Amino acid sequence: MEVVALIGPSGSGKSHRALAVARDYAAEAIIDDGLLIQGSRILAGVSAKEQPTRVGAIRTALFSDPDHAREVQERLAAITPRRLLVISTSREMAERITSRLQLPPPSIWVDITEVATPKEIARARQIRSQLGKHVIPAPTVEVKPRFNGPFIEPLKTFLRRRQAPPGKKKNLWVEQTTVRPTFNSLGHFYIAHNAVAQLAVYLVTAAGLANPRVQVENRNGNLVLNLEVAAPYGVYWPPLLRAAQKRVKSMITNMTALEIEAVNITVRGIKFTDDRL
Repeated sequence: MEVVALIGPSGSGKSHRALAVARDYAAEAIIDDGLLIQGSRILAGVSAKEQPTRVGAIRTALFSDPDHAREVQERLAAITPRRLLVISTSREMAERITSRLQLPPPSIWVDITEVATPKEIARARQIRSQLGKHVIPAPTVEVKPRFNGPFIEPLKTFLRRRQAPPGKKKNLWVEQTTVRPTFNSLGHFYIAHNAVAQLAVYLVTAAGLANPRVQVENRNGNLVLNLEVAAPYGVYWPPLLRAAQKRVKSMITNMTALEIEAVNITVRGIKFTDDRL
């Protein structure tokens, strides 16, 4: 199976143009926001746009739930597409999706700027920011039984394709669905670095380390956690520290959907059995 990735910032119109891009690159199925779509049918998955919070939407789009990932994997194995289109906001996200679904990494990369004009992208962003509307590249008759959001309506769109295989029409009509998820109608929320630090303190303490001090750095949207701890006396430290690193990264990622780039742990003291350093 060959994987094509369509990437672009959130709200830039990727889902809106997904069907046209799939036709241009002869992709037989699409992975978009947690759904597996083939033609005009949703074959498997759960829509990220159905989730009540933005964190839940991100986790769904990344197939963080093993049962969700397994359902889509099994359906892909049944239909065996020769080429699959994966929609994502970045190269890293596309690679994480393919890894979770045990697919080969993308071999073809398509940026939204290659298939949509700056004016079209600006219009898509305006609609997203002002109206909170999202597009699912499937007909309303397919989406409605699965979606419990407060707003749903059909959308028939005339898409202008920048390229077309021989014998194919350059332009095409497609039926899609416009939805407004709950997380778009409730405003925004933020996870403060202090909350992340408190989680890290709890997790390393539970792992047997003491007196943790945490510094959180933001590196281009990814977090780096620097921890200073006291390690127990009489214990071989490397396995303990590695286990603490993995626990902090996995648990915070699962609870917040934030990207943790690194967890650096420095031993600055020794924890004796009588709790004296």
